[in-house]
Amino acid sequence: MNLSDSLTAGQPSTRKASVSINPGNPISAPITAPPIKTRSEHDLLGFLEVPADAYYGVHTARAVENFPISGIKLAIYPAFIGALAAVKQAAATANRDIGALEEAKANAIIAAAQEIRQGALHEEFVVDMIQGGAGTSTNMNANEVIANRALEHLGHARGEYQHLHPLQDVNLGQSTNDVYPTAINIALDAYVVRLDAALGVLHAAYLRKAAEFADVLKMGRTQLQDAVPMTLGQEFGAFACTLEEDRQRLREARALLHEVNLGGTAIGTELNAHPEYRRHVVAELRRLTGIETLVSATDLVEATSDVGHFVQLSGVLKRVAVKLSKTCNDLRLLSSGPRAGFGEINLPARQAGSSIMPGKVNPVIPEVVNQVAFEVIGNDVTVTFAAESGQLQLNAFEPIIAHSLFASLDHLAAAATVLADKCVDGITANRDLLRARVANSIGLVTALSPEIGYENATDVAQEALVSGRGVVEIVAQRGLLSPERIDAILTAIAVPAGARA
Repeated sequence: MNLSDSLTAGQPSTRKASVSINPGNPISAPITAPPIKTRSEHDLLGFLEVPADAYYGVHTARAVENFPISGIKLAIYPAFIGALAAVKQAAATANRDIGALEEAKANAIIAAAQEIRQGALHEEFVVDMIQGGAGTSTNMNANEVIANRALEHLGHARGEYQHLHPLQDVNLGQSTNDVYPTAINIALDAYVVRLDAALGVLHAAYLRKAAEFADVLKMGRTQLQDAVPMTLGQEFGAFACTLEEDRQRLREARALLHEVNLGGTAIGTELNAHPEYRRHVVAELRRLTGIETLVSATDLVEATSDVGHFVQLSGVLKRVAVKLSKTCNDLRLLSSGPRAGFGEINLPARQAGSSIMPGKVNPVIPEVVNQVAFEVIGNDVTVTFAAESGQLQLNAFEPIIAHSLFASLDHLAAAATVLADKCVDGITANRDLLRARVANSIGLVTALSPEIGYENATDVAQEALVSGRGVVEIVAQRGLLSPERIDAILTAIAVPAGARA
């Protein structure tokens, strides 16, 4: 049953079901749904019936009716729900400590928020991630769930707001405009940490392959043409290096998330907040989250209107996505074939690749990572437009920014883990094929050129191209280098220059 059904209080719905007794003799019997128990709540628009057992209230119910957009509810991102609860817990603690909120109410709010941070009641966060109102519906959802659970701690029923109110008490000293972005920052921090760890797993997998393939000679390519010899280990080492660079950029972007505008209320002027509230609430939030570098913004007005840190993070995520996608393109190309393509490496077979071509196996893991990358690149465009479209003292489009960043971080972390576990760790090299290609490649003359001279190297290349013979064969036949010397030169390619004697 959806929310719109449940809000029609006391109105039993009837619907007809066709029950077939025997072929050609259907009968229809009415099915009567039992009435849904509701409680009546009101807001500035009037009264509305809310399911009696719901922890959310009228503001959340209206938001569910108003924003049937993506079907992706707040609860899909547990770190975000936990961050909202942490902000509310910090606020209640701060208001209690400065004497703005009576102790019994504060303690009940703290207990409810703590339960939510531990995973309880997440299913009550039912508002769509994509919503109008600059996140107000999300803040209201949090206020109502916490208030109703706090009421139970005080011995009252849900909806008895005369004893503890979602806005007057749970939202005391706050505005959506400082609660919502602060919670986004806290949640993003958790997702960034998860992505960093996932990239670390992939980085380690590439390093293992770099070591395993350190002595595997192959031809490097530029513009898909034979270039100069290298090792497969060097190729995989480069994959590892580019990931580590992105992890550094990710950590830099993460640091920007640790400046929050909490305490600024509506537009950063601290209207309706106790003079001591901001200092206390930020300190408590720092303690609750364990983010030791969490600080209050120097200029709360600027921090409330600016979303530059979201743009920065989104750009880094796009960079990670582009790098991962390019690497997956390389893996797909290097493994193409197995007979009519490059065929230099073998990706682990994960599933049958065709419903019509027996024996075909596709590079499905790199393909799925490519698609995640495409999504992240698109999300970056969304974040860019949303950030640019903010006006004056507030950006009203933070909901789509949050949704885009959460999705990008969540999917990138999953993609990196899958790529490491289900692809990279199982890659094998076709060593004999790779060495034969080095021996037959015209590009090999570049490595031999310092010893045989540029002119000789050019002549050898031309003869190899016309005759189809290998460079090694021609060089040895002409007596330019001995086979042993050629082999020594090829072997030296596998040894980093800094490690050579």
